Amino acid sequence: MFATLSDRLTSTFKNLRTKGRLSEADIDATVREIRRALLDADVAVPVVRSFTGAVRERALSAEVSGALNPAQQVVKIVNEELVAILGGETRTLNLAKNPPTVILLAGLQGAGKTTLAGKLALHLKSQGHTPLLVAADLQRPNAVTQLQVVGERAGVPVFAPHKGNQGHEDVLPADADPVAVAREGLATAKSKLHDVLIVDTAGRLGVDADLMKQASDIRDALDPDEILFVIDAMIGQDAVTTAQAFQDGVGFTGVVLSKLDGDARGGAALSVASVTGRPILYASTGEKLTDFEVFHPDRMASRILDMGDVLTLIEQAEKAFDAGEAEALAGKLSSGQDLTLEDFLSQMQQLRKAGPLKKMMGMLPGMGQMREALDNFDEREVDRIEAIIRSMTPAERRTPKIINGSRRSRIARGSGTQPSDVNQLLERFDGAQKMMKQMAKGGGMPPGMPGSMGNLPGMGGKKSKGRTAPPVRRVKAKSGNPAKRAEQERGITSRPASAPGSAFGVAAPKAPVDVDPADLNLPADFDRFLGGR
Repeated sequence: MFATLSDRLTSTFKNLRTKGRLSEADIDATVREIRRALLDADVAVPVVRSFTGAVRERALSAEVSGALNPAQQVVKIVNEELVAILGGETRTLNLAKNPPTVILLAGLQGAGKTTLAGKLALHLKSQGHTPLLVAADLQRPNAVTQLQVVGERAGVPVFAPHKGNQGHEDVLPADADPVAVAREGLATAKSKLHDVLIVDTAGRLGVDADLMKQASDIRDALDPDEILFVIDAMIGQDAVTTAQAFQDGVGFTGVVLSKLDGDARGGAALSVASVTGRPILYASTGEKLTDFEVFHPDRMASRILDMGDVLTLIEQAEKAFDAGEAEALAGKLSSGQDLTLEDFLSQMQQLRKAGPLKKMMGMLPGMGQMREALDNFDEREVDRIEAIIRSMTPAERRTPKIINGSRRSRIARGSGTQPSDVNQLLERFDGAQKMMKQMAKGGGMPPGMPGSMGNLPGMGGKKSKGRTAPPVRRVKAKSGNPAKRAEQERGITSRPASAPGSAFGVAAPKAPVDVDPADLNLPADFDRFLGGR
């Protein structure tokens, strides 16, 4: 979502790093570019004005003028100010001292509250809680059914005493009472010892007084510990107006950003926390129930400035990777054993559990410079690699060197690929084996290894041109013509032999000429440098 903003800011700082000292004009030009980048990203105008003012004031202060590297100090200031407008510190849910903790979800229609209710329930369940979902959205068609499906996928029970609207129009059934459903859900959570209650309410417009009153009535009936405002991160400048309307009508204690994986400009994320004064607690980053993460302002600022988010990457890897298998693989490498294709397949499967490879690679520092390659990354290439390895016999996976031409053809037919695809995989795996063996010995990356391994799977594009060995000269076969063959045997060629070095534009050396130093008018004592001549 922040790709365009990240590229603009990175380009601005790149121009700044070429200057040893920063003048006031340089800082003004940098602040001007930052302002344009934020406005283009749909960040609210008051937030942009406050942000650029703070950056300019600090950039003109002594902390930059006295720094050894002023450009890096400006980047540091921008990073700190970004963290500030994103909320400052990470905040988690305030859990009730006496369970259940009541969490009320509110937001616009289509913001993704129902799906997010299931994501939040699954997240809390993984932390050892026992959440209960309450279907208090009785107005949107089939909203209750959708929450039941989401709850079943998350493995979380759903309290739904009323079927809700089963028609096609967005109307509240005559016998439906969302406030009563919410109150009964709280009683059920207490009786069945659920320690968290998540209430899904009807989506509403900021100008809809009736629906705002319904949300405030549910709030008054439950006295929730947290009221989370769910906002679509793609709505841009309108996020501020909507958030202010909900703040005045219902009130909320925290914000949840949904659809953060979209391709919009992302101004909502940079505006809501600063304007409302309420922190962003969570972010929804995909369609799966597991695409949900705690919002860390410092990590998000690092992503925007193309500094990566290694901590989140490590956390996701720790969840997906089997510690026992990782330890066994590390022991295998340290003992000098070769990495097998079975090990490679196992690690690739665990890596995919952590999330899409494109998303994970995007968390690495400096990957903004490879934006085009990441955009061209094809996740299906990983499926093809897995199909190729699964088409091999156990012996072939353990010892890839036994794979000859006929085996390559069989593997290609079994995986629905070409023999060239099998060859390419084996070449890359051989390079990976050498690299891992070298690194296990403590020697670091072998020279020329990245070029020999080629591009990442699915990246596309041309391979890097490495240094190649000169072609081997072939001995010219003897001519069939008797006269020419006789000349070849005598060592006579039809053209004179090239002078040494003539291929590099150097002429043939001439015969040495004996010159008397006396004729050169040299200094009297210069002859001692000529060896006593």
